[in-house]
Amino acid sequence: MSTSTVVLGDGTTTAGRARSRWRRWRLLVVIALIATTVALAAALPEPQTSTVALAPDNPSDGGARAVAQILERQGVDIAYVRSSAEATAAATAGTTLLVTGSALLFGDQVDAIAATEADLVLLDPDDFLLGAVTDAATVAAVAPRDPGPAGTPAAPPLVARCDDPDAVAAGSIVASGAGYVARTDAATVCFPGSDPEVGAYLVVDERGRRVTAIGDATVLTNAHLAEEGHAALVLRALGRHDQLVWYVPSSVDFGQAPASGPGLTDLLPPWAGALALQLLLVAAVAAVWRARRLGPLVTEPLPVTVRAAETTRGRGRLYRRSRSYGHAAAALRAAAASRSAARVGLPASAGAAAVIDALARATGRSTDDVAALLYGPPPTDDAGLALLARRLDDLESEVHRS
Repeated sequence: MSTSTVVLGDGTTTAGRARSRWRRWRLLVVIALIATTVALAAALPEPQTSTVALAPDNPSDGGARAVAQILERQGVDIAYVRSSAEATAAATAGTTLLVTGSALLFGDQVDAIAATEADLVLLDPDDFLLGAVTDAATVAAVAPRDPGPAGTPAAPPLVARCDDPDAVAAGSIVASGAGYVARTDAATVCFPGSDPEVGAYLVVDERGRRVTAIGDATVLTNAHLAEEGHAALVLRALGRHDQLVWYVPSSVDFGQAPASGPGLTDLLPPWAGALALQLLLVAAVAAVWRARRLGPLVTEPLPVTVRAAETTRGRGRLYRRSRSYGHAAAALRAAAASRSAARVGLPASAGAAAVIDALARATGRSTDDVAALLYGPPPTDDAGLALLARRLDDLESEVHRS
């Protein structure tokens, strides 16, 4: 059966008129579909997960979401913070403060943590942090157990061998981290290795506060929580109070208190972000639709050659004009740390703690002085930036003389 095309009164056909309307409205239809898709994606709840090691919202092997979820089911309210100012503000009497590391903490931050009235649980603390918190114990020179080279059979777990109820409930753990030695009767050392005086677990009860140190932070992770008595030890240590402040130090945390008062984003309605993204997409599509097609890029020789020294001075003037003291200080510190680390034989991949220790040994300065100089807060004026540059130059001179 043959079909015939319907001709309308103006001489056009129904198919031709449909195609004309589609060409006229197709851009708006595409924009509407994109906006609808973005709105639906924005309305979906975001997954509350991260990849931060030992974080309570990290579901990977190196995270600790498993123990956090168990504690929450047991009625413990967890406050996850990344700055020492937030941690010490929330860590009041009758709460527990968990500090998951000490390599990124400086003098003022350590002093603030030591001054809190909360019970402390420290994961693999160094001698600086532990010494600031208590005088009853110290970090041992050797670990309770040597993990041995890769591929060797695993060593047997460490048995509690103490009278601390939490350690007795755990029974045994697999730990290969730091060890601790008691100095006074207020300290109890558990899970010793070959030396009965050195244990992987420390408890100090003094002045109405309980300080717990665990030498191996992996007992808290999702990958190892179910091994031996890790779960019992960790849950009892962290679940002593209804409030737990979970502090994971950050490399950008210098101890400043967070800004008070609501920010601009707090004053906007919840849908403002999705609306702004939709408008941005519409503007981008419209720009592509209306923009002219340009030809290929044409290289053109520069009329002058700019010297590297002039470029550096120009960048310095821009930093000074915009008062970007933080950027300028970061550039000076990064260059000084890189040159000094290479001078003492450290690889380019060396971390901040390794660089601080190596430069402190090379110059005879304290680790606090080197850490504050290389990783302290940025200056706030020209005088502070100039002083920082002179001090960094002095540090490099001392490293070169060593």
